Amino acid sequence: MRRFGPPPPDGGPRLHRPDPTGPRSGRPTLPGPPTEVVSTPSGVRLEQLITGVGTPVTVFAHGLGGDISGTRPLGSAVSGRRVFFHFRGHGRSDAPVGPWSFGNLADDLRGIADLAGATRALGVSMGAAALCRLLAETPGRFERVVCYLPAPLDGTRPAAAEARVERLLAAVESGEAASIAAAVEAELPPSVRNTPTGWAYLRQRVEQLQRDGLAAELTTLWHEPAVPDEAALRSFRGRALVLGCLGDEVHPVAWAERLASLLPGAELHVYDRPAVLWTNRGELRERVSAFLNASS
Repeated sequence: MRRFGPPPPDGGPRLHRPDPTGPRSGRPTLPGPPTEVVSTPSGVRLEQLITGVGTPVTVFAHGLGGDISGTRPLGSAVSGRRVFFHFRGHGRSDAPVGPWSFGNLADDLRGIADLAGATRALGVSMGAAALCRLLAETPGRFERVVCYLPAPLDGTRPAAAEARVERLLAAVESGEAASIAAAVEAELPPSVRNTPTGWAYLRQRVEQLQRDGLAAELTTLWHEPAVPDEAALRSFRGRALVLGCLGDEVHPVAWAERLASLLPGAELHVYDRPAVLWTNRGELRERVSAFLNASS
């Protein structure tokens, strides 16, 4: 196992550098809410954050290189208890010896969902593919699911996606905040860059990636299909919402359309431009919450 950055005393993958460089506004980012590291049945310890109370319980799965803070906006209007977590190799979660597969990520998701008693789930990109792997193996596990900008299920990815991962991992490995900031900023829409909102996000992400690092094993995930038998998804027994958008070269809309055709009765909504979480956050949040808050 190779983790970018030395492990901290508690065994999690964090970087501590005395003199980081990079964007500074003179004001540090506010500390995030306290999280906990829990043991899962697979033996992998995963970091999680639980907000809200009551039922239903919804679990949120981030994308490759993402973090808890990136999925929290999607759940801000979702009722009940909300469980956000870090997959293996992210945040303070374990990074066991690789190679890894989407079967491993599905185990991570299942472990967190089972511990919390979650009946609903939302997955972003890689997290959506992991969710699909879980559904293919256990069609009745969730009552409602949302797949936002789903990653491919057949093991192939466009060059833009490969380049994004390589750029981010190389930047994190360098340990230089300026390099990490450049890699992260490339993912922001031009309208957000050099704005207070953009800088706040950039500072938070740089600090998180410097502190926690990322595991090199993440590059092994697409060596095999996320879902070996896509037809197994036709046995899903719940309700599904699939969200895609035009013009996203990392998440082509054809993937969302393909997934919606596989999940029985799935609702498909396609946005007319990328970076929806930045450009149309209110509508996205309302659509997600309306779907997840509905009674089965």
